[in-house]
Amino acid sequence: MAQTPSKQQAKRISARERIQEAQRIEQAASKRRQRIVVAVSAVAVLALAGGAAVAINSASGKKDSKAAADASAPTELVVPANASGPGGTVITYGKADAPHTMEVYEDFRCPVCKHFEAANGEAVKKLTEDGSIKVEFHLAAFLDNALGGKGSRTALAAAGAALNEGVDKFKQFHDVLYANQPDERKDDFGDVNRILDLARQVPGLKTDAFVKAVTDKTYAPWAAKVAEAFNGSGVTGTPTVKVDGKPITLFSGQSTVTPEQFTAQVKQAAGLK
Repeated sequence: MAQTPSKQQAKRISARERIQEAQRIEQAASKRRQRIVVAVSAVAVLALAGGAAVAINSASGKKDSKAAADASAPTELVVPANASGPGGTVITYGKADAPHTMEVYEDFRCPVCKHFEAANGEAVKKLTEDGSIKVEFHLAAFLDNALGGKGSRTALAAAGAALNEGVDKFKQFHDVLYANQPDERKDDFGDVNRILDLARQVPGLKTDAFVKAVTDKTYAPWAAKVAEAFNGSGVTGTPTVKVDGKPITLFSGQSTVTPEQFTAQVKQAAGLK
């Protein structure tokens, strides 16, 4: 016959449960700080190599599309100059007629994308220099839905304003955003003033037209369309890189691959020496 715990035993059990719950919450927060990427679908986090979470599962993308909407933004779709791809949802960096294509899938709020850019952003740029490879950026905004706020879509709309100024301006602004990415628990990119302040770091970007486009959210409908295109791409996590359709390994254990390793993979996928 089972014995009923005494009040003292019950208190010990209750205290132990509270400690266990506190530990569980702290472990979850710690994982999030260590580049955890929150699942957008009903299921939880997809963990990879050595427990480091580097991919995001996305369901149908319906919630993401809603997250990409902004009630205060204009409804008229304005596609920035220099946009490419179906419906102008792709940003092509490098020579448009390059025989090989590197597809880069990212979200400006994705902390793992920041690690990838810090480690291999310069390698990506160098690979375009001889004209054999072009880069196609496919940008997302699902982390607003997962983390709350509007930083992904605000940054994406501002990137559209930068693209309208020129592809090189976009790339420089893209790099500045990742170099200054806030903690994923904060929504600093949702502040237009913060975005405009960062734009100062790109020489010649902060024109009257750029400031007006960012302030008026001119490219917010375009950003929503770009995010929707990402949702329909079949890519389930960021960052993702493909070369001529072949996936590139971006992480080894809990670290990003080196520029040398990354470059070697890209050249092999493209059949380049």
